[in-house]
Amino acid sequence: METISDEMIMQKVSEGNLDLLKELFDRHHKHVYNFLYKMSGDRMLAEDLTQDVFYKLIKYRHSYNNGSFLSWMFTIARNSLKTHYTRKHKAHDDIEVLAYKAVEEEDNATENNAHLQYALSKLDPYDRELVILNRYQEIKYDDLAQIMGSTPGAVKTKVCRILKKLKNIYLESI
Repeated sequence: METISDEMIMQKVSEGNLDLLKELFDRHHKHVYNFLYKMSGDRMLAEDLTQDVFYKLIKYRHSYNNGSFLSWMFTIARNSLKTHYTRKHKAHDDIEVLAYKAVEEEDNATENNAHLQYALSKLDPYDRELVILNRYQEIKYDDLAQIMGSTPGAVKTKVCRILKKLKNIYLESI
């Protein structure tokens, strides 16, 4: 049986077939949660915002314009996180200057993972966001460019530079 693309499902959802949203939720809620958790370091906040993202998918379904579903969904996720921090009266003008908390490690996490999380926490929030979306969520450069309002080449160059910076921070922390 062929699987229907996210874009086709979202198109049907935007036309009123809300039952199909369950399929999108099943496919992507873990990715959205992981992104929000890695950005905020707060499990409860990540759970709440993940629910908010899927609520907004329903609420704003008519604004979906047949583009990349992942780009649209992660744009909603980014905006939800930004809105949360805005409402909590954190001082910032844009997502680049959000002061995200470092992700706390599980008790049984390995030392290498702890070093990686530490290195990630030392990155600028905008840089951390790009790395998490690209490497952890496996968002392609074309989609990342849409999410970030840039070009694929510029995003690819930026991610490469961030990875070099992350490598240096990681090696210094060992």
